[in-house]
Amino acid sequence: MIDFRAGTPEDAEAMAALEARAVPHAWRAGQYRDSLQAGHLCLVVTQNGVLAGQALAMMALDEAEILNLAITPELQGQGLGFALLAAILTQLRALGAHRVFLEVRESNQPARRLYQRTGFVETGLRKHYYPAAQGREHAILMEMSL
Repeated sequence: MIDFRAGTPEDAEAMAALEARAVPHAWRAGQYRDSLQAGHLCLVVTQNGVLAGQALAMMALDEAEILNLAITPELQGQGLGFALLAAILTQLRALGAHRVFLEVRESNQPARRLYQRTGFVETGLRKHYYPAAQGREHAILMEMSL
């Protein structure tokens, strides 16, 4: 059974562990706690009561930024990321967001396809933004209107 709920600071350790399995340079639990304590929107998805994914976003007036989105590796490619992204975009729209921004690793083709399928368009490039195994990697800037 799949459920969505608001993330809490108590979820920080589990969110960090999930993301560490999903990507090479994940947020640490303290970063999740700081984000939640700062009041950022957090939506988690659970499957049979076990954390399966999370999305965090920050509002600024009528704009929002997706800060982090991760799905546990064993459930990737099954539509859960699309459902989670759609759910957080719905919440952002309800909070008054008219535009949403994000950055994604240039090499992360599955995430880029997910964002494009949802309506995001590529608008720029941040060179050498992300740490990578062999130095730094570019970030693709994306945005969409709600």
